[in-house]
Amino acid sequence: MDTVVFDLGNVLIEWDPRNLYRKCFGGDEAAMERFLAEVCHTEWNEQQDRGRPWKAAIDEAIARHPDHEANIRAYFERWTEMIPGDISGTVDILAQLRERHFRLLALTNWSAETFPIAQARFPFLGWFEGIVVSGRERMIKPDPAIFRCLIARYHLRPESTAFIDDSLRNVDAARREGLAAIHFRSPAELRKQLKALGIALPDAA
Repeated sequence: MDTVVFDLGNVLIEWDPRNLYRKCFGGDEAAMERFLAEVCHTEWNEQQDRGRPWKAAIDEAIARHPDHEANIRAYFERWTEMIPGDISGTVDILAQLRERHFRLLALTNWSAETFPIAQARFPFLGWFEGIVVSGRERMIKPDPAIFRCLIARYHLRPESTAFIDDSLRNVDAARREGLAAIHFRSPAELRKQLKALGIALPDAA
C-alpha cells in the first residue's frame, strides 16, 4: 500500500445534526427525531452533498413544512454546531501516515458551500495531496463515478490504495472499484485494519 484515502465526516471530523437540534428542540428527543426523519432528512441533506445550493434546499423544505421554518433555516445558519470537533485518534493516525510519506487523499460527501468552513477550522485538511468533494463534483458516494473520478484524477493503482469510510455502502462501492476498503468503527480498530493491509503504525500515545 502506498496511498490512503480518507472519508472525512465521522472518520476524521465529528458530524451529527443532533448536536444542534437537541438545543433547538430543548431536549425533546422524539420531536427532534421526527424533524430529522420527516423534514431535514438524510435524503434532503444528500442533495446538498450532490451540489444543490443551500438556498434552494431551505426554500424547498420550508414549502413542505412552513411550521418548521426556524429549525429548517438553522440547518444551514447554525451548521457549525453540528460539528463539535475532530476525532483525535484518527487525526493521530493521519499524522503518522504523513510522517511515513504515504500519499494522502480524501473523498467526502460534503456540500461545496460548507466545506470551506471546515477547511478553515481543521488545519489537518491541508495535509492531503487532494480532496474530492462531492458537492463540487455534483455526485456522491456510493456512485461508482466518484470513485472513478478519484482514481483517474490522482492516477491511483486501486490495488495499492486503502480507502477508509464509516459507511458500509461506501466501503462496498469502493471494493467494487478495486480499492482495499476499510469500514471505520474506531481509531483503535483502524490501526488493526491498516496493519492487516501491511501498514503497521506505532501504538497510540
